[in-house]
Amino acid sequence: MQTVRIEPLGDGAAVVRLGTRIDPETHRQVRRLVLAVDRDAPPWLVELVPAFTTVTVFYDAVQADFAEVEDWLRSRLAVLGDDPLPPPREVRIPVCYGGEFGPDLGVVAAHNGLTEDEVISIHSQGEYLVYMIGFAPGFPYLGGLSERIATPRRSTPRVSIPAGTVGIAGMQTGVYPISTPGGWQLIGRTPVRLFRPEQDPPTLLQAGDIVRFDPISPEEYQALLEGGDVQ
Repeated sequence: MQTVRIEPLGDGAAVVRLGTRIDPETHRQVRRLVLAVDRDAPPWLVELVPAFTTVTVFYDAVQADFAEVEDWLRSRLAVLGDDPLPPPREVRIPVCYGGEFGPDLGVVAAHNGLTEDEVISIHSQGEYLVYMIGFAPGFPYLGGLSERIATPRRSTPRVSIPAGTVGIAGMQTGVYPISTPGGWQLIGRTPVRLFRPEQDPPTLLQAGDIVRFDPISPEEYQALLEGGDVQ
């Protein structure tokens, strides 16, 4: 494992930096640490927030100080090893590409010298790893996008993007779980709800999941939405 740094974040959190690059191995170490801490959670633990290369550990500052938390974390890191992780969960998400649901599909196609159908084919044939959830409740940052359809963010973000919209930014793809501003290139929309506050956990996707996208027609989109099969 790369040299691990543990840094304070305010009076009640510690940031564990497990690497400097976004890659599958660093992601696996992030997940291993989260599982190890969850498995033997100390009484001072409040919350864990995994990200691309870090895990932020929030703790009760009344029960422990940073030095104690750091020592405890380093004791877990010392035996973290390369233990196999649980098999990833595969989640298939139906997407209606282009048209009113994906107004930037043509932009992505033109940027890469492709047709819109080729962009849809490449995007829907990919296998995507959920690196982290962030930005908005339930927003998955997905790795594994083909370089053939990588496209820079828009120069001017949109004020409002509908929930369920699928976007591309650079070498990443993702799905907006709620209506929110954003600057990604929009290529489609899913009727599936990613943010489910009435459930536990409240997000459809979790770090470590594998996502695949299935193209559907506007009629299928509407039928799924009206039929409640995507709740």
